Amino acid sequence: MSTAAPLPSALDRARKKAYLRLLPLLFLCYVIAYVDRANVAIAKLTMTRELPNFDNAVIGFGAGIFFIGYFLLEIPGTLIVEKWSARKWISRIMISWGIVAAMTAWVKVPWHFYTIRFLLGLAEAGFFPGVIVFLTHWFPSRDRARALAYFFVATPIAQIISPKISNELLKIGLDGNPPFLGMVGWQWVYIAWGIPAVLLGFIVFFYLTDRPGQAHWLEADERAALEDELAREKKLHHSGKHFGAVKTLGDIGRVAALAAAYFFVVTGNYGVEFFLPSILEKWYDLKLDNLTWLVILPPMGSLVGQLFIGWSSDRTHERMLHASLPIYFGAAALVSTVLIESPPLWLTVTLFILAMMGLKAYLPAFWSLPSLFLTEAAAAASIGLINSVGNLGGFLGPYVLGKVESVTGSFRGGIFFLCTSMVISATIIILLGASGLGRRTAVKSIIEEEADLLAETDAVIEPA
Repeated sequence: MSTAAPLPSALDRARKKAYLRLLPLLFLCYVIAYVDRANVAIAKLTMTRELPNFDNAVIGFGAGIFFIGYFLLEIPGTLIVEKWSARKWISRIMISWGIVAAMTAWVKVPWHFYTIRFLLGLAEAGFFPGVIVFLTHWFPSRDRARALAYFFVATPIAQIISPKISNELLKIGLDGNPPFLGMVGWQWVYIAWGIPAVLLGFIVFFYLTDRPGQAHWLEADERAALEDELAREKKLHHSGKHFGAVKTLGDIGRVAALAAAYFFVVTGNYGVEFFLPSILEKWYDLKLDNLTWLVILPPMGSLVGQLFIGWSSDRTHERMLHASLPIYFGAAALVSTVLIESPPLWLTVTLFILAMMGLKAYLPAFWSLPSLFLTEAAAAASIGLINSVGNLGGFLGPYVLGKVESVTGSFRGGIFFLCTSMVISATIIILLGASGLGRRTAVKSIIEEEADLLAETDAVIEPA
């Protein structure tokens, strides 16, 4: 006689509904965010032909200056999400960055480009760490790395879908195709990808929910169960060694080390992302249609890597090795592109697939690390600090790679620089693990602390 499967608990129902309600929208927002910051990599293929002052050094500097503006408002934006409203702030961010991104279509000289990219960084600041903080308002520790993995895969998805769409837009005004409304392809790349950001900003305002207690789409028992679970974890984090603010030199040192690790890996990541189309075009003299097919392959490696690392990190309750080993792996693949003498196209593309796998797969495990020793406002501020300081590497990587190519006529030296940065990043994370952070993950420590708390409670209520 078969027995019916047990009905899911109120907490399990709430967790499932939160996944289905929140993550698809946040995922789509991040897809557009990533396209709007990175579509210069494709647009430059024709943009530099029509704007003769725009060489690789100009493009690299302009692509990177985005992160200077991003740095300035990152921490305030993250704290606003924690203390005020993720829904309103993310909506504001998206509307403003969509407008600024579209304005790139009207740049004429390098300083126009630098100004717009700086303003785009200001406009988008706070979105990425704000979402990370927002997810802590909804997902218990056991779900967090997986939720982050689902959010982070937006970046490889953006890199997979955008090149072919941008490629079709680039054809406007080329090869006998007439301009549209007086503008040519590279201009329409910026306009066409800016519009969805504005539209999604309004959707976020009306659709996103700040906290479980405000979620009309959850049943009363589901709201209560999810809020109780999050409150229980918060209480456990406040016990023992956890603090509500950065109170110890050890905490400050760990935050600084994580910011440095993120800086060096982001240096490698954005250097590759912004110049991969140009590298392949120069090395193999590829036509635009063929090139945009090839550049979507490395992000597929990123997608597989992120999903696997997010799953494995949650399954094993381990963060440090899951954050560091993919970066070492990616550095080895990237340096091989210049160490192997005259590799065939298929081998070079394969190596870039493996490099991008390593440059993205570490993310779910890495962004679970701050919650191991910080909570609430301290975690929000630290996430903002790590992301803002780390993303300055997004300035350094493209700038160095573009400058080295402009001076030497080769990407080789720049790629060696990116690989060195990646190795430094992974080594910092390994050293953090050796110092004690990550020996017990958030999930394991919560379980152990809860057991201690229950044991103490039992001892108090046990009859004499």
